Amino acid sequence: MSSDENPNTVRSSIWHEDAEPDNPFAARTAYCRGYDVYGEMLGQARWAEMLYLLFMPDPPTPAQTELLESLALALANPGPREPSVHAAMCGGVCGSTAASSLMAALAVGAGQLGGAREVYSAASGWASCGTNLAAWQGWLANTSELANGIWPAPEHPPGFDPHGLGTATPVRQTLACLAGYGAGPRLPWLQQYLPEMEAAAGRPLSLSGVAAAALADLEFNPEQSEMLYLLLRLPGAAAHALEQRALGYKKFPFGVVDLESATEEQTA
Repeated sequence: MSSDENPNTVRSSIWHEDAEPDNPFAARTAYCRGYDVYGEMLGQARWAEMLYLLFMPDPPTPAQTELLESLALALANPGPREPSVHAAMCGGVCGSTAASSLMAALAVGAGQLGGAREVYSAASGWASCGTNLAAWQGWLANTSELANGIWPAPEHPPGFDPHGLGTATPVRQTLACLAGYGAGPRLPWLQQYLPEMEAAAGRPLSLSGVAAAALADLEFNPEQSEMLYLLLRLPGAAAHALEQRALGYKKFPFGVVDLESATEEQTA
């Protein structure tokens, strides 16, 4: 850093602001990757284009825009049985703040069982293996090597359903829709070689696996894929938290713990 640079300057290649002449704390113009957000993009660009531009240096192609829009729709609400959404519901029914409910959803949805870390691992697989079936077969056979100092080895191949016996209908529907945009080679390849991939994993494909392939086709790296997966699933968590807050705890299905039976089992 040169001696004339201000050490308090925020450095960003994503965002630039010019201040109002009478208020240095208010932006007169704001640019995202060089595009005037409020003067040019507002009313012209789509939300998916803005989202893409925040993470990538160049705007998306039309096919990438359509793919990201449809992926966002598919992930918007994992449903009330999904652990991260259920965590937000618990916060809402207990009267927690909005931020607390969303933080609960983020915390529970960050892991390796259908969560964002699973998407990170699956996206790492796409970065390593591409569309090479033999490479995937080797990678899926050695997922224990994905353990690091923070995360343990995954208990199932990332991107595949540890509980299902067959590919769930919404997973097939989402894969077919997203592959149809032709935004990249991975989704069409995954659709073509789905039986072989599922055989190598010993599990059916999950929605997190489709998401990882889609995010890779959108040219996001594993770190960006993990972050976007966390973000795109929040609308459902927010909506269900508000719904349960209005219904109240008497109508909420809290788990029942049978202490008497548990005690008898322990003393038997």
